[in-house]
Amino acid sequence: MANRTPPVFERLDLVEWQACHRLTQLSGYRPLLATLRLASRLGDWPAWAMLTLCLPFIHGRPGWWLALQFAITAGCGALLYRLLKTRLCRERPFITFTTIPCTLPPLDRYSFPSGHTLHAVSFCTLTATAAPWLLVIVAPLTLLIAASRVGLGLHYLSDVAAGALLGLLIAKASLWLWPLTTVSAAAP
Repeated sequence: MANRTPPVFERLDLVEWQACHRLTQLSGYRPLLATLRLASRLGDWPAWAMLTLCLPFIHGRPGWWLALQFAITAGCGALLYRLLKTRLCRERPFITFTTIPCTLPPLDRYSFPSGHTLHAVSFCTLTATAAPWLLVIVAPLTLLIAASRVGLGLHYLSDVAAGALLGLLIAKASLWLWPLTTVSAAAP
């Protein structure tokens, strides 16, 4: 099979691999490794499903519309990052550099962009409008999920940065198309 990775990623890989290697070494501490694994698993879907399903309980009837918006936004994010991953084909750091350990099996082969980070930032941005008081939970979880992707050897820093930027843009587009200002004031 021919290498379909754009040359820009090959150059970025060489620039980023040492930082990724250093960050994965931190996961040698068992408590940190367990925390990163838990954050990554929560970012697979459970945290976001629970957040979305709580919206009707928080906001009543308008919460169902919020849950629908959160779900549609997540679906759009999933389509976008899948499209990018399968077209750009950037190998994961642990595949390209054997000195970078993989401490959690990846969900797919390619790394750019980070889908976990995309969704975490997207949900965090939507939460800031729909239920800002929940940011004390959602914002730290978002940061842990982003850190876990590099710390577990699954992503480069640029994968996480791109995922964060895409997640922010998708959420902002969602809020522009479907403003939530009417329910944000109803938070407890």
